[in-house]
Amino acid sequence: MAEVRARVQLNVGQHSHIPAEIVSFSGLKDGQEHVALIFNKADSTQDIPLIRMHSECLTGDVFHSSRCDCGEQLNECIESMHQQGGVLLYLRQEGRGIGLYNKIDAYVLQSQGMNTYEANNHLGFADDLRDFSDAVLMLNALGLSKVKLMTNNPNKLNALRDAGIEVEAVVGTQAHIKAGHVGNRSYLETKVKHGSHMLDIKKIAKPK
Repeated sequence: MAEVRARVQLNVGQHSHIPAEIVSFSGLKDGQEHVALIFNKADSTQDIPLIRMHSECLTGDVFHSSRCDCGEQLNECIESMHQQGGVLLYLRQEGRGIGLYNKIDAYVLQSQGMNTYEANNHLGFADDLRDFSDAVLMLNALGLSKVKLMTNNPNKLNALRDAGIEVEAVVGTQAHIKAGHVGNRSYLETKVKHGSHMLDIKKIAKPK
């Protein structure tokens, strides 16, 4: 069982204006420094809070790469949790678990015509190497056994349910398609076709 190690107040979001509490943990299994962001004290004031398991994406979250929609999904999540409360589990699992350098190598292969899954496979990796067992430990440490899950990824939903977390509802994120970036649309379409993501490409999010 993981234990909460520290809680610190800070402001987050696109304009660094949204109050949140960042939580670190001890006793996690994979040795990575995963953290939780708590909005509106949702871990202590809501019976069934909205949560998201967001895997780190330096290129998308920080540098706003046109290759993916990770940064846009993160911003959407933060805005939603600012309004209704929630818990964001930020997991250090870059590139669906293959790491940053390997992800950059995969980018090269994608530039040559492979999709995101084909590129990972060509480098010798499975489609998705992420393990969400530490996310379960984080939820346990926060005392959360019933949640609403913000995701389009069925693997995340199954991981929680298989671990005994009761998912009362699934809240999908929007399709963040960037005008003029063909690779971005192709990336999302591949996640739907190959990864069975529950994403309606027709419901395009309006850029802010």
